[in-house]
Amino acid sequence: MVDDAHPFGIDFGGSGIKGAPVDLRTGEFAADRTRIATPPGGRPEEVAGVVAELVETGAADHAPVGVTVPGIVLHGTVRSAANIDRSWIGTDAVDLFRRRVGRDVVVVNDADAAGLAEVRYGAARDEDGVVIVTTLGTGIGSALVYDGVLIPNTELGHLEMRGKDAERQAANSVRERKELSWEDWAKVLRTYYRMLERLFSPDLFVVGGGVSKHAAKFLPLLDLDTRIVPATLRNTAGIVGAAVLAAEAARGVTHASRVGQP
Repeated sequence: MVDDAHPFGIDFGGSGIKGAPVDLRTGEFAADRTRIATPPGGRPEEVAGVVAELVETGAADHAPVGVTVPGIVLHGTVRSAANIDRSWIGTDAVDLFRRRVGRDVVVVNDADAAGLAEVRYGAARDEDGVVIVTTLGTGIGSALVYDGVLIPNTELGHLEMRGKDAERQAANSVRERKELSWEDWAKVLRTYYRMLERLFSPDLFVVGGGVSKHAAKFLPLLDLDTRIVPATLRNTAGIVGAAVLAAEAARGVTHASRVGQP
């Protein structure tokens, strides 16, 4: 049986929806992660059904629940859908999940959750100043943190670069589709991260996404003024960050809150 003290995080992705209780002392899962394939199309009601199943089978009674969504989440409502079904736009995700789960639910942008987890437990732990966490995958997700405070919904992958969305040129999916060498991809990434340097003067970049396990092949090629390191939590980060935010909400802490030790 899962201890009531462990909040339950759920990470909604294009191919799978994953959930686990999280031990806030360590940032590790308190029980095995459960994964259910994302329903074809990934529409809101179908996804909510999977979320309800994960909570029913894996979360303790009364445990706080946090769910990530790959889009802008403003006051609980999804405002963008770059890589999910457009029916999510305008969906009150908090109300949707609350109705299906039967308890309060916190909903957060997936990259914000991952970034928060890296700041709390991972590569950016104990880092002061401006930290930008990027996830390089199908698109580019981002989280902006200043002195431990999360500034949500930055969506830096959609900044204009050379007249197009940055993620359409620099995401890992572009590297794979165009069969770019690490060197050629690094040239595009260098342009992207130098743009972020000019805009934000960050103290640290953290690079997540599945491709971060190959960080040694491309990060040293970027030649930036800012220190840049691979993420350490990788595929667990979304679940962990969602659980952290759910626990903080249960304690009355706001979304853009001080990220201190639990």
